[in-house]
Amino acid sequence: MSYYVYVLISESTGRRYIGQTGDLSRRLREHNDPVHNVRKYTTRQLGPWRLVWSESFPTRQQAMARERWLKSGAGRGWLDQVIGKATPQGKP
Repeated sequence: MSYYVYVLISESTGRRYIGQTGDLSRRLREHNDPVHNVRKYTTRQLGPWRLVWSESFPTRQQAMARERWLKSGAGRGWLDQVIGKATPQGKP
């Protein structure tokens, strides 16, 4: 089994979301499913979400370490360079 670290961009706000999962396609469906997002998830009412980056890892531990790094200042800077800054739409 593979584990994935992924980056989503909200098409309505331009915000970025970073997560990890064992089933990337299921998790993307959940982020975009209004019924599933009735719970108080961070992504509630901010979608629709578009997948812009993913990486595969052989263990959940490695995926979680990468997720933590991407959420750090250095990781956010790296993402800004690779996929662009997370900014609200219409803003420079």
